[in-house]
This record gives sequence, structure tokens and C-alpha cells, in this order.
Amino acid sequence: MDSPRNATMPGGFLLQGFSEFPYLRLALFLLLLAIHLATLSGNLLILVAVASVPRRPPMLFFLCQLSSIELCYTLVVVPRSLADLASPSLGRGSPISFLGCAVQMQMFVALGGAECFLLAAMAYDRYVAICHPLRYAAVVTPGLCARLALACCLGGLLVSVGITAAVFHLPFCGSRLLVHFFCDITALLHLACTRSYVDELPLLGSCVLLLLLPLTLILSSYGAIAAALRRLHSPDGRRKAASTCASHLTVTFLHYGCATFMYVRPKASYSPRRDRTLALVYTNVTPLLYPLIYSLRNREITAGIRRVLGRWRRASCRVSLCEPR
Repeated sequence: MDSPRNATMPGGFLLQGFSEFPYLRLALFLLLLAIHLATLSGNLLILVAVASVPRRPPMLFFLCQLSSIELCYTLVVVPRSLADLASPSLGRGSPISFLGCAVQMQMFVALGGAECFLLAAMAYDRYVAICHPLRYAAVVTPGLCARLALACCLGGLLVSVGITAAVFHLPFCGSRLLVHFFCDITALLHLACTRSYVDELPLLGSCVLLLLLPLTLILSSYGAIAAALRRLHSPDGRRKAASTCASHLTVTFLHYGCATFMYVRPKASYSPRRDRTLALVYTNVTPLLYPLIYSLRNREITAGIRRVLGRWRRASCRVSLCEPR
């Protein structure tokens, strides 16, 4: 007699997506497509703008990596969701293999984890810049930035492998229908037939580690920054130093707020349809907001974007002048 685990795993899962709203499929497709294209354009524009800056400070290097992560983050989830919305009705959902589901979840968690660690590295950069300005160039070197970037990626990858193994080690029984548009942790746990909270402890511990360790480093850095700002006697200097942290704090609040609410809670509190709606926000809206936040607050990024747009405008003018009439 097959176990519950073996009864479900070979057949994969069904992603319900938004199949229960057939009359909203076109509107949702157009809305998500517009947001997706705007997200790709915004993050690509930041990458090009950073590349156009002659002397790139470390913060722009980290911002470039953040935009790269956001690009991959949306590409892991949104294209399949758009394809499911554009395809003819597939009944209750769109099939996805067990391996495909595991790979999608692992990549999604790896990118989210890398972003957690990267936000901690960016907080450290702000700490050195404000608390030790004279030593900043000697401490935050290009070599250190490259090592931190690599460590962020490897940390996210290692934790994601552990979380994916913990989720797919659980027994799945009953319905194979995921009330979601991608293979998210909460949707898979809702199908897992765990009988006690103890079965979820390894997974919950991994999620807490992924969020708590970088958050501790971020809070420590900003605690030291706050103490340094209190010692500044010049209001202008205090305001200027605080403004350099505003964009990073905003992005950190958005990322950790969504991630903590979604993943650091027991299975009993899951609500598939509510979680699916929230996932729409943090997989589509927040990656769109990040380029806006940094482009509005960072003068170097703003100048780089203007420089790039100016080049494109001049190039298009040359092309239009060269066209035969």
C-alpha cells in the first residue's frame, strides 16, 4: 500500500492561479503584464545607470546587485503566471511537475534569502560610511564588496536548499491543488498532512534563521548609526547623514515586513486565498517600488538615469535625421 507521500509526489501539483475568476483573466493579465514590464524596465534602467557612473561607490555596487536580484525574482514567478492567464482554461488549475515545483520554490527562496543578506551588507556599508567616514575607503574596498556579494548569494542558496528539502520531505496527501499562482512555501505547507507543530519546526527554524540573522545585523548597524547621529552637533550634518539611509530603510521595511508576515507563523494561521493576494503584492508591486525608491532618493542614480536617457534621446534624434524622407 502506497504511503500518502508516494501517492502524491510523482503526479506533481496543480496551480490554481486565478482560474476561479474567468471573467477577470484578461484584466489580470494586462495588469500583471504592465507591472512586469515596468519592473523589468525600472531595474534594467538602474543597472545601465550604475554602469554609466564613472566612479561607482560601494553602495551603487550593492544597488546593482539588488536590481539584478529583483529582475531574477520576478522572472522566476511572473512569466509562468502570465502564461497561465493567457492560456485557455485548464479546468481547476495548471499542472506543474514535482521537480518543477521544487526548483521554482528553491530559486524563489534563494533570491529572497540573497536579498535578506544583501540588505545586511548594505546596512554595514552605511554604518562604516557614517560612523567611520575617514576609514570608509580603506575598509569598504571593491574586494570586500565582491566577497560580500558572493557571500549573500551563497548564503541564500544554502538556506534555500535546506528549506526546500524540509518542505518536500513532508508528506503530502489529499488534494494536489495549490491555491496559488506559483509554488510558494505557504501553499505547499497547506497541502502537507502534518499532524503536529513539531513537524514544522525545522522549516520554521530555517525561516527564522534566514530572516533573523540578517535582521540582527541590520538592527545592530542602525543602532550604532543612531548613536553616532546623536553625537553630531550640526542639524544639517545629522539630516544629511540620515537621508543617506532613508532608501535602504524603506526597502528593508518592505522586504522584511512582507517576508515576516508570510513565513514566520505556524500552518494553522495560513489562509490560502489571502496569502495568494499578498503574494501578488510582494512578487509584483514591491519589485516595482524598489527602483522608484532608489531613483528618487539617490542623486547619483538620478544623474545616471538622466545621462542614459539623454544618450538614448540623442541617438534616436540622429537616427531620425538620417532616415530618408
